[in-house]
Amino acid sequence: MSRERKIAETFVELADTLVAEFDVIDFLHQLTVRCRDIFAVADVAVLLAYPGPQLYSPAPCDPSPALSKVLELALTGGPGLDAYRTSAAVSPGNLAHAHEHVGWQDFTPLAREAGYTYASAVPLRLREETIGSLLLLRATDSPLPADDFALAQAFADAATIGLLHARSVRHSETLNEQLSTALHSRVTIEQAKGFFAAQRNVSLDDAFTTMRRHARHHRLLLTDVARHVVGTGGLPEPPSASSPRCPAEDASNE
Repeated sequence: MSRERKIAETFVELADTLVAEFDVIDFLHQLTVRCRDIFAVADVAVLLAYPGPQLYSPAPCDPSPALSKVLELALTGGPGLDAYRTSAAVSPGNLAHAHEHVGWQDFTPLAREAGYTYASAVPLRLREETIGSLLLLRATDSPLPADDFALAQAFADAATIGLLHARSVRHSETLNEQLSTALHSRVTIEQAKGFFAAQRNVSLDDAFTTMRRHARHHRLLLTDVARHVVGTGGLPEPPSASSPRCPAEDASNE
């Protein structure tokens, strides 16, 4: 698939928040998947302060070992927090010189230790409202190109519009509940992934892919699938046999 087609499909996915089975956790995870693929960055994380004032990270659902090391500090310092607080993009910075940035003192050495070389972030914003940021981490000898950085901001803008639009046209309590439990949901998904991988003797990546594909195909929330795996050891039965997703559609969205 060409890069241009991937970009076009990403914008379509980010606009598709009005379906009845909208799963905000999977939506945000897919944003990180697309960014890693299109921008060739090492890792991407969504940092949210919605609802509530404190930043937390609901996605990706399956952070790499390197990203897991820096996520907690990314919530309290570094480019992700700066982008959220200022509602402005934080240009790719060389972590070898990032000690010059106020508030990056704790984030920078751990990020370098994890193997990252450049860090940047764009806000999740719509006009005067900023609900978080998108953290982009690179592990190469060059920063994220300017055109890719601008495209990352466009993805972040589209994701914010999708989330806030979904909030305005559906019961806000439902979306708020999904968002407010997003961090706990990621922990549950991590537990389910490990349990499923051990039980089926597959890799952690394959376990997560199987759970996510099952959720998408049967129009289930990824969090509900994870809870069922933890509680019963198996994948849940679909709620009904009607209107399954097309397997080809699922494969294109992995």
